Parts: sequence; C-alpha cells; structure tokens
Amino acid sequence: MATNRKSQSAAVWFGPALKVSFLCLLIAGSAVGYVWQKSQIYQLGQQIRVRELSLKQLRSENQQLSDQLAILRSPVMLDQRVHELNLGLVPAQPSQVWRLPEPVAAPENKNATRQFAVRPTGAMTQ
Repeated sequence: MATNRKSQSAAVWFGPALKVSFLCLLIAGSAVGYVWQKSQIYQLGQQIRVRELSLKQLRSENQQLSDQLAILRSPVMLDQRVHELNLGLVPAQPSQVWRLPEPVAAPENKNATRQFAVRPTGAMTQ
C-alpha cells in the first residue's frame, strides 16, 4: 500500500535537504577558497616582481657608484683635484719614505707581545 506524502513527518524531508545544502555550502566554500588562493598567489607574484626590479635597480646603482668611486680614487683624478683646489701637495721625497723590514717568522708563543716599528729617538717628526 502506498503512503501519502502528507502523512510523512517533516524530519524525513529535512534530512536530505540538510545534506544537499551542506554539500552546496562545501562546494561554494571550496570555490571561494580557490579563488582567494589564486588571488593571493597573483598578489605575491606582483610583490616578487616589484622587489626583483627594485633589487636590479639597486645593484645597477651600486655598480655605478662603485665605478665612480674607483675613478675618484685613481691617482690621475687625485692629482687633478689637488691642482684644482690648490692644495700644494707633492709626491713624497725618497728620504721621507720609511721602509720597514718584514718579520722573519711569527713567534711560536701566541701570548708573546707583538713587536711594532719604533722611530729612532733622534728622528724628525712632522
């Protein structure tokens, strides 16, 4: 004998409806999570790209400054600046240069005092 739908309880119809709504929420939540994750990946890629360009620019600027420093430290450029500023600097005379001999061997005792070069007592100082 067939049963009438009107005579069935509401709990019988509520169970499948709850399962379907839960399944729909799960699928919708997964889709939203997927889109959010892709958005985050895109934003992080943009940040990486911007920082790589910044790093490339900083490296280029660092190289330019290093080249400029090398040029400014060159003897030709230093001599030119001395003449521009009228500093009156001249190369050292051979008598003004002190040559110190290299130590023959390192002391065996690591706690031994180091020996430094000392000027003779009668030497002129400037």
